[in-house]
Amino acid sequence: MGLVGWYGTRDDEEARATLLAAVEAGVTHFDTAASYQLGENEKFVGKVLGPHRRQLLIASKCGLSRGPDGGAQVDNHPDTIRTSCEASLARLGTDYIDLFYLHRIDPKVPVEESTGALADLVQAGKIRFAGLSECSVSNLRRACSVMPIAAVQSEYSIWSRDPEQGMLAACEELAVSFVAYSPLGRGFLAGNFSRASQLPEGDHRRSHPRFQEAAAAANAALVQCLQEIAAEHQATAAQVAIAWVLSRSGRILTIPGMKTRAHLLDNLRGARLNLAPAEITRMDALAGQVQGERHPPAMMKILDRDAPG
Repeated sequence: MGLVGWYGTRDDEEARATLLAAVEAGVTHFDTAASYQLGENEKFVGKVLGPHRRQLLIASKCGLSRGPDGGAQVDNHPDTIRTSCEASLARLGTDYIDLFYLHRIDPKVPVEESTGALADLVQAGKIRFAGLSECSVSNLRRACSVMPIAAVQSEYSIWSRDPEQGMLAACEELAVSFVAYSPLGRGFLAGNFSRASQLPEGDHRRSHPRFQEAAAAANAALVQCLQEIAAEHQATAAQVAIAWVLSRSGRILTIPGMKTRAHLLDNLRGARLNLAPAEITRMDALAGQVQGERHPPAMMKILDRDAPG
């Protein structure tokens, strides 16, 4: 999401070099979305990765847009999904999308109808697999009654553990892959910054509750723990954070956002790091003390959640 804007300053030359270095390193899974920089992200990813298209898995998402007031709008009507798919195909410069998600769940449209539109796109050869992003367990089950759902994408990290409240178990039961976004807590867990004021003007993370002064000061204890464990492994906090996510299940894939080659190499090393049970227990204890919501209020309002049992 931050490859060509949104997080910090934009550097297309380094972003392009990072994508190509990822391909060279054997990375095959690339994730974008129609809403990232109003389609500019898809255009950039499609152009750079075009020569390597057939060896890669390209994922994109539909159904989420920004309103005039900056708030998020969700639209999963079947016609919207079909139109969005065609637009994404054009921006990506490809004739099929490997994995196409509903970016958020639209409470105004039965998920069976939206999933039916995805099934039609599979039948038409426009997409290969369908996914849901930030969905509830109940809506995942409803969608699976229409067609096989290949993946659920949700935020998951040492400090964002909602998927443990039933989603990871449901994915195991239903043979659905779980794609963890923001495994580095948007850079905070990597120790890239310690409060919102250290981020560049215009960086969207300045609006995130966990990065505000009071919450950030409390959350720094978890980062310090990651750094201390990293030192024992001659690793980095980012590598420890990624290793923690991957340790939770063999069904989990991570998509840590990155826009520099240095961060790419750092993140890849996290996939090879093995953490001791005692280290995981130590991190878990601090994770329960994290302060602040994981999204700004406008995005928290559109999360799809199961009713309390």
